[in-house]
Amino acid sequence: MGGVGIMMEVGFNSLFVFLAAMLVFFMQAGFALLEAGNVRMKNAGHVAGKTMLTLGVAILSWWAFGFGFAFGDGNRLLGMTGYLFGGEGDIGSFRVLSDIGVPLNLMFLFQMAFAAVSLAIACGGMAERARLSVYIVFGALFTIIIYPMVTHWVWGGGWLGSLGMQDYAGSTVVHLTGATAALAATILLKPRLSKYGQDGKPKSIPGHNQVITVLGVIILWIGWFGFNPGSALTPLNDGFFGYVLLTTNLAAAAGGIAALLISWIVRGKSDIPSMLNGVLGALVAITGSCAFVDTWASILIGAVAGMITFFAGRWIERAGIDDPIAAASVHGIAGVWGAISTGLFATPKLVESTGVGQAGLFYGGGLGQLGVQILGVVGTFAFVFILSLSILWAMKKLMGLRVTQEEEVMGLDLSEHGSYGYPEHMKWRMKAAGSSSMKDKENEGHEGHDLLVTRSAAVE
Repeated sequence: MGGVGIMMEVGFNSLFVFLAAMLVFFMQAGFALLEAGNVRMKNAGHVAGKTMLTLGVAILSWWAFGFGFAFGDGNRLLGMTGYLFGGEGDIGSFRVLSDIGVPLNLMFLFQMAFAAVSLAIACGGMAERARLSVYIVFGALFTIIIYPMVTHWVWGGGWLGSLGMQDYAGSTVVHLTGATAALAATILLKPRLSKYGQDGKPKSIPGHNQVITVLGVIILWIGWFGFNPGSALTPLNDGFFGYVLLTTNLAAAAGGIAALLISWIVRGKSDIPSMLNGVLGALVAITGSCAFVDTWASILIGAVAGMITFFAGRWIERAGIDDPIAAASVHGIAGVWGAISTGLFATPKLVESTGVGQAGLFYGGGLGQLGVQILGVVGTFAFVFILSLSILWAMKKLMGLRVTQEEEVMGLDLSEHGSYGYPEHMKWRMKAAGSSSMKDKENEGHEGHDLLVTRSAAVE
C-alpha cells in the first residue's frame, strides 16, 4: 500500500510540475507580444520571430551543456556531469535533484523553461538594432555558460546555496542574470538612431501597439503562476504552492497600481506603459521572496518595486542607456530589490518551512541573511556583467553586433527577413511615403535624405 501511495504522490507531483512548466513555457508568448508592441511597426515581426529563435537556441543549448553545468554533480562553482542529457537514465549525474520526488525529465523541462525566460530578458535589450546572428551566438553562450553557472551557485549545490541565499524562484538567478546581460549588450550596441538629440536629451520612441503590449503582460502575469507556485514542486506538501500564489498575485496588483499612481503624480497623466512595467517589476521582485514573507510584506514589496521601476527607468534613459523593453529596470533593479527584501522580511515560520536561510532583519534575524542576499546580488551582477561584456565585445570585433544605419532605418523586418510583419499596412504606408514632397523628405528623414530613409521614417 505504501508503494502505491508513493506512486500516486509521484504522479501528482509530475502532473503539477508539467502544468507549471507549460505556464512558464507559455511566457514566451507574453514576451513576444510585450516586445513587439514596444517597438516600431517596421521591427515588430523581427522582434516577435526573434523570441521563437531564442527559444529554440535555449532548448538545444540547455540540453547539450546547460542542464549539466547548472545541476550536475561538481564543485561549488559548476556542475561537471550530465552533459548531452539522456533522460531518466542520467539520474546518477544529478544528485541534487534525485530526492525531490519528480522525474528527472520533468525537472529538465521545468528548468529549461526558466533558462529560456532568462535568455528572453537578456536579448530584449538588443531590440531594433542587433543582427539576427547575435541572438544565435550569444544566446547559445548565455544558456551554456552564464545562466547555468549562476543557477548552480544558488540551486545546484553551489557556494551561494551553501550560504543559505534565499531565491525561491529566481529574482536573482533568472531575472537579474538576464537583465545584467541585457545591460551589457545595450551599452555595447549604443542607442537607437535618433533616440537622443544633439543636446543629449532622450527622445520618446513609442511602441507601435500598446494593446498587444497589455496582452503580453497579462500572459506573463498568468505565466508567473507556474513560475513561482510551480517552484514548490510538490503540491501535496500542505498546499504551500497556494500561499506562494497568493503573495505573487498581491505583489503584482500592488506594483501596477503604485506605478500608475506615481506616474500620475510625476507626469500629471497616468501612464499605461509605466503601469505595465510596475506589474512586471513587482512580479520580478516577489519571485525570490514569495515563499518567505507575509502577505502584507508581499504588497509592500510589490508597491516598492512598481515605484522603483518607474524612477529607475527614467534614470537609466537619462544616463544614455537605450533599453527598449526596460529590462535593466524591470528585471534588474526590481530583481535586486526582490533579493534584498527577503533579508528584511523573511519570517521565522516560513524560513523553517522552506528550510533555506535565516529570518530577516525585521524579524529578529539580524544582518546575517541580509548580508548573504547582498553578497549574492553583487557576486551575480559582477560575474554576469563582466563575462557578458567580454563575450559581446569579442563578438563585436569578430562578427559585428549592430545592423548598418541603412538597415536600421529600413527596419529589421525588411533588412533581416525580406518582408514586413504587417505587409498590407506597410504597403499602404510605403505608397503614401513615395508621394511625399522633397520638403517632407527633409523633415521626416532625419537619419538621411534619400527615398529609403523618407519611407522608413513614415512607417515608424
